[in-house]
Amino acid sequence: MTESLEQAFAEASKLSPKEQDALAGWLLKELESESRWGRLFSDSQAALGKLAAEAIAEHRSGRTEELDPGQI
Repeated sequence: MTESLEQAFAEASKLSPKEQDALAGWLLKELESESRWGRLFSDSQAALGKLAAEAIAEHRSGRTEELDPGQI
């Protein structure tokens, strides 16, 4: 465990049990969310690669237009 995380847990241990449980719930949800996003991105690499190849092919064939952020 890093020194920063140890310090964070030491500070969290000063909270009331109710606040500690709330913090723990939030942290566990955040960690699960990060894990889920990692899985989703990992699982979508083939689809993203296919979409990227299609976009490049469209651009090379002249079927794309330059984006003008002022006209969005």
